[in-house]
Amino acid sequence: MSTAGSPRLLDVFQGQPKAVWITAFAAVIAFMGIGLVDPILLSIADSLNAAPSQVTLLFSSYLGVQVVAMLITGAFSSRFGAKRTVVTGLVLIVLATVACALASSIGQLIALRAVWGLGNAFFIATALSVIVGAASGGQQAAILLYEAALGIGLSTGPLLGALLGHLSWRGPFAGTAVLMAVALVLAVGFLPSDSGERRQRVTLLDPLRALRHGGLLRTSLGSALYTAAFFTVLAWSPFVLEFGAIAVGLVFFGWGLCVAVAGVTLAPKLAARFGEVGATVFAVLAYAALLGVMTIDSKVVVVVGVILSGLASGLLNTLFTGAAMSASSAPRPVASAGYNFCRWFGGALAATLVGHVAEWFDSPHAPFAVGAVACVLAAGLLLSGRCRPDPHTVPAEAAVVGDEV
Repeated sequence: MSTAGSPRLLDVFQGQPKAVWITAFAAVIAFMGIGLVDPILLSIADSLNAAPSQVTLLFSSYLGVQVVAMLITGAFSSRFGAKRTVVTGLVLIVLATVACALASSIGQLIALRAVWGLGNAFFIATALSVIVGAASGGQQAAILLYEAALGIGLSTGPLLGALLGHLSWRGPFAGTAVLMAVALVLAVGFLPSDSGERRQRVTLLDPLRALRHGGLLRTSLGSALYTAAFFTVLAWSPFVLEFGAIAVGLVFFGWGLCVAVAGVTLAPKLAARFGEVGATVFAVLAYAALLGVMTIDSKVVVVVGVILSGLASGLLNTLFTGAAMSASSAPRPVASAGYNFCRWFGGALAATLVGHVAEWFDSPHAPFAVGAVACVLAAGLLLSGRCRPDPHTVPAEAAVVGDEV
């Protein structure tokens, strides 16, 4: 991520066109879906007689489908255009969230979360390119807007889940459906048309071919390891805390605020001081240390650890993606798709295995220890690349943050 001449935060939010605000609003709602189910995991388990390992599949199916879909969104967008891709994603999310609110079994919920993940892949993979293309103030201003949407969504998702989930576990899904329907109407009515637009052709295998680049592959695998730790905190902490929906929602609201502040304000400063790779190594090792502390058998320690981990996550969500987009000379959408494929695969794998890890080690805190090891391995991958300069020339325009969580 280029840090020279970064726009002031207040300037970023002034004079933006309607297309930017509509896409940013939809992005907030889309990112809310990631943490929405956190406060109601225990309620879902109780209401549907589901084991923790079944309930965490709500993350696995969502992320697993998103992983595969990331490989096709670039080809879909290149053929049908950004607006149609965004609208397709929003339609799928609305349908999935309405159906989730009406589900009668854990199996149905898991399947519907997969549809939700497919919609999210179409939307998230395209939203940043829409914002970058329409935003005033250049690409860096667009990136800060996108990061702000990410942070607001991650912080308000658990809070909305807690408030509506306090009434019924179905409430958060119904509330998201309503908000996404509003975003869909706005997108259809106000996003610019794709007609007459010349689009670069992207094939299904281009994102995987981009991973042949050593720097991009190392960064992508490092991000996959970090994302595995990220979803360990997100999917498993409610089972360790055993709090009610409101309490869990407030904990993750604090976490989300830390994500927003660190991603928008601290990450550019850290990258300017230590460089993208150096700042990423520092942040991922800090995340490992926090996860190590969270293995202590104390709910107070876990609460503080979850909230503070938001600072490291905010840094890493920005820095890892910025490093990936700067690593190779591949077109940004292609490099981003390959990077996101690896990244979300790590999250899907962690969400699937986290409950089993606790059973294998007979400790509810064992997943945090495994997540800490994953972060240390991520730092090692990044450091190994510093001694291997890549002969590829990296264009200046590649040094921007790509598609996020």
